[in-house]
Amino acid sequence: MGNKEKLLDGALQCLLDKGYARTTARDVASAAGVSLAAIGYHFGTTDALLNAALDQAMETWGTALETALRDDGDAALDPRTRFVAIWTRIIASVEAQPALWKLQFEVVAQLAVLPELHERWQHSLTAAQEGLAELFGGSPGTGALYQALLTGVVVQHLVAPGRGVDGSALAAALQEVAARIRTGEDAAERV
Repeated sequence: MGNKEKLLDGALQCLLDKGYARTTARDVASAAGVSLAAIGYHFGTTDALLNAALDQAMETWGTALETALRDDGDAALDPRTRFVAIWTRIIASVEAQPALWKLQFEVVAQLAVLPELHERWQHSLTAAQEGLAELFGGSPGTGALYQALLTGVVVQHLVAPGRGVDGSALAAALQEVAARIRTGEDAAERV
């Protein structure tokens, strides 16, 4: 493995261990086992290295997540059972890689000061919404709803591991909300 690959691996490890804002050039060089000068030689700046490691990690993770979420058996399931099965796999991915999910939230919170990432992440958001709509079998417009649900579910599981909503509870809550929207009945009216 060359120094460039070592730097990418070291940067990713630092990002997962320390986060984006707290990772320094020295941290990365130490984790990679290379000199500080190697960062400049291969990437120009520490930010460019961190961004490259983050991009590489998000691409690898996105492909792995997409593979994990797609199940050929889902097509035979009724919509509710399919919904629960997919959300169960999403939650399992959060629990399997919490550091990567936390890193994503940290970067999102800093996009205003990371313009080089902002545009790429806007494109990624659109692609994620389209992919979620396709995954759940919804119209293209449902992707934003699934993305909003995904964000909330992930936060619950990161803040309180093992206590966040599960696929069945999420399906039941959405069915209740959909029924109220359909009928126009408000929960306050039933009290």
